[in-house]
Amino acid sequence: MARWCALQGWPVHPLAPGRKTPAANCPACRGRSHDPRTCPCPAEGRACHGFHAATTDQERIDTWWGRSPAAGVGVACGPAGLVVLDVDAHPAPVPDRSRLLPGIPIHETVDLAGLASGFDTLALLAAFRGQPDPARDEDTLRVRTPSGGLHIWYRVPEPGTRFRCSTGSSAKVALAWQVDVRAHGGYIVAPTTRTAQGTYEVQGPARTPAPLPAWLHTELVRTGHLVTLAGPQPPVGPQPPAGRQQAAGAPQTVGGGAARRRGRGTAARRVLEPLLAEVVRCGTAPEGTGFTEKLNRAAYTAGGLAAAGHLEHAGIREELLAAAHSARPWQDRRNEKIIDDGLAAGRARPFHLEGRT
Repeated sequence: MARWCALQGWPVHPLAPGRKTPAANCPACRGRSHDPRTCPCPAEGRACHGFHAATTDQERIDTWWGRSPAAGVGVACGPAGLVVLDVDAHPAPVPDRSRLLPGIPIHETVDLAGLASGFDTLALLAAFRGQPDPARDEDTLRVRTPSGGLHIWYRVPEPGTRFRCSTGSSAKVALAWQVDVRAHGGYIVAPTTRTAQGTYEVQGPARTPAPLPAWLHTELVRTGHLVTLAGPQPPVGPQPPAGRQQAAGAPQTVGGGAARRRGRGTAARRVLEPLLAEVVRCGTAPEGTGFTEKLNRAAYTAGGLAAAGHLEHAGIREELLAAAHSARPWQDRRNEKIIDDGLAAGRARPFHLEGRT
């Protein structure tokens, strides 16, 4: 499957055998916190940092899976030009109706009896827009997950258009409750991958993704998923959506020049790096390390530094995700929620560094 995906132009990376999380980093990467985009390991053929190492190079693919034939296959969605709707069917308390379809009020007269999963909210969104239910779209690749969920694969037809990842439980950027979005800055598990819970199996006749329907494109833009890449940003990593580069309450930067901005960035890195290192060190034990509190503190600090203009927001979230994944790779979804909540809280309280050296 890895070779087949690469032939479609989809960069792939190994997943840990029997799991849906990326293969472990090399010992050097596990022992330190650093930006995956500048790590030499992927360029040197090591499958470190998950989707950052993804490739279509058949020789490298043969080497990776030759060493670990039982490894699953992850597809880096952004470089592959994919948007995948990850529909969950996990048991969970149903939130208030205001949280089911972000930005769309659901009137009290609408009967929600029986609503229990992402299948229901996605069907509700489609019905609200007068469109067919994507979960029943036989023209595109659909993959049943071992937990009973569904991955609905679509291809982004417009060159240069990118959408960000999100979780359906997020209070900030979400398409629908229990419907995650896998896109730029994330990966999706390829069909036929086997885990301890079961196999990812193709559903229906389609074997390749169809173009993203126009109405879903509109919904992703409406809900803040559109990525804007400003300036010479690296090609991989979540970026702030259009119109949100300046956090609410952040001071305007007037004058000072590039040297001052570099100085503020250096001071900010000195504040943030020890907090990221604390998160990474939590990987030495599976529990009892205060991981949640440390990750929340790092995210809160990063959000405040970005809001004050000391750091670029574009790469911070990815750094936090990488540090969290190195310590707790089995709970990526929970890590993402902790980080997003911490960043949001920090952005509301800009963290000024005047006077620091």
